[in-house]
Amino acid sequence: MDRPSRIGLLLRRRKGLLKTLGVFGILGAGGFAFLSFHGNDALLTPLRNRLEAAIPLKVTAIRVEGQNLTSLDSIRTALGVSVGDSMLGFHVTEARQRLDDLPFVDHASVERHLSGLIVVRLVERPPFAVWQNKGRFVLIDRNGEPVPDKGMTGKDAQAFMKLPLVVGEGAAHSAAELLDALAKAPDVSARMTAATLVGERRWSISLRDGTVVQLPEAEEEAALNRLERLQKQFGLLDRPVEVIDMRLPDRLTIRERQAPPTPDSTPGAAPVDGHGDAATPHSGQQPGAENGTTGGSSERSGRANTTEEGLPA
Repeated sequence: MDRPSRIGLLLRRRKGLLKTLGVFGILGAGGFAFLSFHGNDALLTPLRNRLEAAIPLKVTAIRVEGQNLTSLDSIRTALGVSVGDSMLGFHVTEARQRLDDLPFVDHASVERHLSGLIVVRLVERPPFAVWQNKGRFVLIDRNGEPVPDKGMTGKDAQAFMKLPLVVGEGAAHSAAELLDALAKAPDVSARMTAATLVGERRWSISLRDGTVVQLPEAEEEAALNRLERLQKQFGLLDRPVEVIDMRLPDRLTIRERQAPPTPDSTPGAAPVDGHGDAATPHSGQQPGAENGTTGGSSERSGRANTTEEGLPA
């Protein structure tokens, strides 16, 4: 009964080994605590330098995938490493975080291979249009969501000056359908400067020469195709037109720009028929043109209702 157990006999025989392990454990814990509180860069830098000299792992190549909008210089700066640098000093996690902070980068992944190859994969969030609302300009994606600029510089912004401009409340989330329809009407699209959503229901398009095209609600693609056909057949968009109203499916209303006043129409000129209160029509005006019932144009009202077959010459 007084004989010690097998575990007790083993501990007595290995007493010296246990003491040695205990000493090393205490020293290890103390060293870890010291490095935790006082930092380890100053102590580990010499060791790392020796390892780099003994194991010459260098960056041999950097491969970037998914890069369209982000400049290669920005990617290299965010990586913090170049070809020829040591692989041991490259921190994958920190490099990935810096890449995520670049303008127009949704997220990034970074891989480091023993061969010295670093692979960077970017998923970018390209802007689709510029949305103007209440005096503010915001880059938006195809879904109408704002694209975070993440510190975009003026040079970055210059690259997006040619993006289409959409204006008005609700225009951001309705722009994709209109812009897709415009892509099928290149003659119209090439002249467009802005598209305005009116009353959150229908679009009006402003052209470079100041012409405004009023499109019908929910029938933008058909109206744009019709306008494209009119431009090819009659060069309608090359004429001095102020407004092209396409809101009615069976009628096209055109308001031409008024010509500069002639000397005969200056204030104080004598009336043609000698009666100051007579409403004499201008030369070439047809009866009923003022209310838009004929296919001719009117200098008084500047309006004309027509279809493709009756477009005024």
